[in-house]
Amino acid sequence: MQTFTAISKLNTYTPAAMKKIFAVITVILLATGLASAQEVLKGTVYENGTNVKLDNVFIRDNNNKQITLTDKNGDFSIKAATGHILIFTSPGYNPDTLYLIDLRPKKVMLSPQFIALNQVNVRSTRLAFDPRKEYPDVYQKSKVYAFSPSTWFSKEGKDARRLKKFFQREAQERHVDEVFSKAYVGSLVPLKGQDLENFITLYRPTYAFLRSNNAESLVAYVSDSYKKFQALPADRRTLQPLTTP
Repeated sequence: MQTFTAISKLNTYTPAAMKKIFAVITVILLATGLASAQEVLKGTVYENGTNVKLDNVFIRDNNNKQITLTDKNGDFSIKAATGHILIFTSPGYNPDTLYLIDLRPKKVMLSPQFIALNQVNVRSTRLAFDPRKEYPDVYQKSKVYAFSPSTWFSKEGKDARRLKKFFQREAQERHVDEVFSKAYVGSLVPLKGQDLENFITLYRPTYAFLRSNNAESLVAYVSDSYKKFQALPADRRTLQPLTTP
C-alpha cells in the first residue's frame, strides 16, 4: 500500500520536475560510487638498488589531487583508485610515476639523479606554485585549537603539519634556486654549460646563508667559491654519475 502511494505521488509531478528528481538521484549515485571506489593504497618507497627506505617523499594522486609524504620508515598511505596515476618526487632523485592497476601494497623504487661531491643534494628546477592556494585543506587541517584535543593528536592533523613543513622547506629551496640561478652565477664567473651547473651544485648556498647575507656578501661568496673550484683537480670538478653494483 505504501509503495502504491509513493508511486501515485510521483505521478503527480510534472515531466520537468521528474527530470530534476532523476538528475539529483543520478548525481548522488555517481558520487556514492566514486567515494566507495576510492580506497587507501599503502606502500613503501626505497632507493633503487638498495634497501634504503626514503622518508619525506612527496606523493600526489594526479586524479583526485590527494597528497601525502612517506614517514621515517619510507611507508605511505593515500586515498586512490585503480586507473589513477601517482607521482613520486624527492630532492636528489628522479621523479617517478605509478599507474594503479590494483590497490595491493606497492614497493616503489626511486633512482638517485647522480652522486655529487661532498654529498650535495641535487635538486631539479622547480616550477612556481602556491601551496596555500593549491592545497588549502592542508593548512586548515594543520591548525591546532586549544579546546579541541583531537586537533593535537589526530593522524590527519599530524600528517597535515608534516606537509606544511614540507611546503615551507620547498619554498625555501625554490628561493635559493631563484637567487643562485645560472643567469646570476654565470654573470659573475667565466663558466658555461656543464661546468657552470657543476659549480652551482657544489657551492649552492643554504637558505639561512642567503637570509643572513646581503647582495655584496653573496658576490664575495661566489668569487671565493670560484677560486676553490679552480683549485680542485679536474676530475673533482665533474659530478660523477651513479654506478650501481
